[in-house]
Amino acid sequence: MEVWINPACSKCRGALSLLDAEGADYTVRRYLEDVPGKDEIRAVLKRLDLEPWDITRTQETAAKELGLKEWPREAGARERWITALAEHPRLIQRPIITAADGTALVARTEEAVRAALARGTS
Repeated sequence: MEVWINPACSKCRGALSLLDAEGADYTVRRYLEDVPGKDEIRAVLKRLDLEPWDITRTQETAAKELGLKEWPREAGARERWITALAEHPRLIQRPIITAADGTALVARTEEAVRAALARGTS
């Protein structure tokens, strides 16, 4: 499994601690340094079964500067949101864990991390 993290994030550190405690095999991706491109974001959104606005941190400074709260949340605006996430990765909710069954989870809770573990590793 791959875990998208920001090391400064307590939820990310908590997820990694739980994965370590469970002996999980995973790869860390520091997505602020190794920024995902638009295609990767689209792929993760498909795995998450979510829309880009569902994983956007709207309280971040960049979100406020872009006026994201005012952006339409509809199919026609999807690419605009994906572009914003690719250009401002701090806007991406974290941690995101990919699972062996082809799904992914935003793992902000212990329950979500355990759900990812139940789905296996890749």
